[in-house]
Amino acid sequence: MKILVGVKRVVDYNVQIRAKADGSAVELENVKMAINPFDEVAVEAAVRLKEAGQASEVIAVSIGPDKAQETLRQALAIGADRAILVLHDGTTEPLSVAKTFKALAEQEGAGMVMLGKQAIDDDCNQTGQMLAALMGWPQGTFASGLTVSGEQIEVTREVDGGLETVALNLPAVITADLRLNEPRFASLPSIMKAKKKPLDSIDAASLGVDLTPRLELLGVVEPPARASGSVILANAAELVEKLKTDAVLV
Repeated sequence: MKILVGVKRVVDYNVQIRAKADGSAVELENVKMAINPFDEVAVEAAVRLKEAGQASEVIAVSIGPDKAQETLRQALAIGADRAILVLHDGTTEPLSVAKTFKALAEQEGAGMVMLGKQAIDDDCNQTGQMLAALMGWPQGTFASGLTVSGEQIEVTREVDGGLETVALNLPAVITADLRLNEPRFASLPSIMKAKKKPLDSIDAASLGVDLTPRLELLGVVEPPARASGSVILANAAELVEKLKTDAVLV
């Protein structure tokens, strides 16, 4: 079974995000970029399935500019066997990404597609669900645990009321939550080996997919600065009076 794993290049989660002066987008110049944390968990899960003999090949896929090769090399260092970069310089949207993965899954004959449950830049949490609908495959979203047995996979999902376990027939789409696993540290030998693993760059047009955005971004603004706190007053009477006069009711 081949596993296709989505890998998105995003701003490193340790970086403080800034909006551009004109409010047109997030500032990306001279900003550290990294693999989306949820996608890193998905790559680790796919590699573990291969190590357990339940998958034959792990293929990392990213959609983005040529610089996204660096992100794919991170996935290869974790243990993916090869990578595919769908070249695209503009923004991507969940539906077009789902269509791209559908085309690649059919082309590669994948038996499972694993994605992070969401990307930390747009927080859409839509691509996996859209892909499952397009493919007609069952889906296990927000996975915090999974077990493959033959042609079936059990997925433990995190839901509002606790945990839910669902049994799915393969092929299937799985989206990973952070608690699914702890991604391994890529050692220097693994990083060196990753440089020699195959990484193919293709155009979206070759897959018959149009990545033109269908949504218009109206603007990006930073959240307002937090207001300074108030000094706790000396006694309860003064506190009650201040609450009556100054407190903002929500």
